[in-house]
Amino acid sequence: MRTEAEAAGPQLEPGDFVQLPVPIIQQLYHWDCGLACSKMVLRYLGQLDDGEFEGALQELRLTRSIWTIDLAYLMSHFGVRHRFCTQTLGVDKGYKNQSFYRKHFDTEETRVNQLFAQAKSCKVLVEKCTVSVQDIQTHLAQGHVAIVLVNSGVLHCDLCSSPAKYCCFAPRGHRCFCRTPDYQGHFIVLRGYNRATSSIFYNNPAYADRMCSTSISNFEEARTSYGTDEDILFVFLDS
Repeated sequence: MRTEAEAAGPQLEPGDFVQLPVPIIQQLYHWDCGLACSKMVLRYLGQLDDGEFEGALQELRLTRSIWTIDLAYLMSHFGVRHRFCTQTLGVDKGYKNQSFYRKHFDTEETRVNQLFAQAKSCKVLVEKCTVSVQDIQTHLAQGHVAIVLVNSGVLHCDLCSSPAKYCCFAPRGHRCFCRTPDYQGHFIVLRGYNRATSSIFYNNPAYADRMCSTSISNFEEARTSYGTDEDILFVFLDS
């Protein structure tokens, strides 16, 4: 005869399930998903002040073209301990002919490369390195969070049935997260995982009212798609 615990299935060990209380903040436009993610992280850290945030955007001269390096500078501005991992220290010239990057590429290349070059002197921690799912889970298990650049055309949520309101860099319609052959960059905030179901939990700034979840395999496909540089901004709770 089975015990009640045995009937409930395999027991999760500490660290097998993590779901952090990261607040959800919806993006306001089709281009500001990275800024919305930064607000979520700062509020989770107890450091979000709307006036100070707007002041930081002006001081850093952030416009409608937001790169991961911009978010790293934003964290540094607020004194938040961070670690930006990427495959390319600067702008990959191969992206010039991609539709997602084409409009801003020529004007942004010099600016972004300069941010990378000045990162160390500005106390922005940037590393060229490969990050594993295990690295990410270890980070989350310690109560820390991360902002990740994904291909939204690949990422799909197992919990969502209704379409997202905002489609990043595609103001022509509300068609976010539909499968498309073209790369569509989008930032999300990681907030946990479930090893038993091989799931990753995240906040998608396109929504205002839900936590999202996808399989680790789908998450890996979305974050390693050509165009993301496998960008991930680790943010630490003990800032």
